[in-house]
Amino acid sequence: MFEHPGHLFQPLSLPQGIRHSELKAHPQFTAAALSAGSDPKEPIVAHNPTPAAIEAAGLTKSYPAGRGKPRTQALAGLSFAVEPGTIFGLLGPNGAGKSTTVKILATLATADSGTATVAGHDVGRHPGRVRHAIGFVAQKQVTDPMDTGRENLVLAGRLQGLSGPAARARATELLDRFSLTDAAGRLVKTYSGGMARKLDVAIGLMHRPEVLFLDEPTTGLDPEARADMWAELEGMARAEEMTVLLTTHYLEEADRLAKRLAIVDRGRIVVEGTPGELKDALHGDAVVVELAEPARDAGRAREVVAGAGLLREILADGRFLRGRADAGGAALPAVLARLEAAGIAVVSATVARPSLDDVYLRHTGHVFAQLEVAA
Repeated sequence: MFEHPGHLFQPLSLPQGIRHSELKAHPQFTAAALSAGSDPKEPIVAHNPTPAAIEAAGLTKSYPAGRGKPRTQALAGLSFAVEPGTIFGLLGPNGAGKSTTVKILATLATADSGTATVAGHDVGRHPGRVRHAIGFVAQKQVTDPMDTGRENLVLAGRLQGLSGPAARARATELLDRFSLTDAAGRLVKTYSGGMARKLDVAIGLMHRPEVLFLDEPTTGLDPEARADMWAELEGMARAEEMTVLLTTHYLEEADRLAKRLAIVDRGRIVVEGTPGELKDALHGDAVVVELAEPARDAGRAREVVAGAGLLREILADGRFLRGRADAGGAALPAVLARLEAAGIAVVSATVARPSLDDVYLRHTGHVFAQLEVAA
């Protein structure tokens, strides 16, 4: 049984030809797929264009942690803005606050304080208008496994207010875009993980939303399926010309898909920019040395290298010694020579251009990959 946010299931005025019995047979759809009935008393009105498609200012959110324990702070004054028509990435490890942010922006949760607008609508004052303007693709599967891919899409379109012919036409269009045409008549329970995830995204697009939220869209997929999904998302963004907010804990995913991204750490935005800008700001190469006996040598290795003035921003991180140099290839032999002279054994050493992991390390003081392992 799938989980669903109960407040989205308000009484619907269903399109002609859709029975309530059919709705009960399809217990879970994205927020976008149900937005047609999200606020029957609130009229849909035209809104003035806004410079930002999404804007969050000072969002805070905490959750109970159990009797006698302090509340868990999920968001601690998070702020950012997204330009219309771009893919914006929220990058951070599990527990950083990414999904909480998306839930607030998609009206699935309320902030303790702060403000947010989506497609020009205030999420607190006009949640119904927000739901009409967005597509929402959650981390968990949202399709009915006992229906076919086409049936899932058509029902989503009908719930969104599309006519039967329009829903069928849009379903055909999206099945083709996501390379699912050959599987359109199969039950979703027979789909691979990658195919089911593509169908989830297609459901979020049925009503041509102004803003699409993709919450960890490739979590759980194998590397081949993940790469295939990246290609599909790039094509989708070009074809739909919409604003996309992508949350991810995959560095490569953020680097490839996002025009701009913000790194989230402990409920705050610590740095924002294009992937290229963030990496270029580090200047120089990353030098990483793996120590054979880190428990014994890590502290001494850092002192030896720092004393020689060969690297800057030196960090002893578990079994690795990390630092930066303007010319890493020239600095590395000297670093290895110093360590050898000090009797410190080395397993491996690498020189690389700056990565988003280096950016995360610079701005948070800890290594992203290490946090993912811990999570």
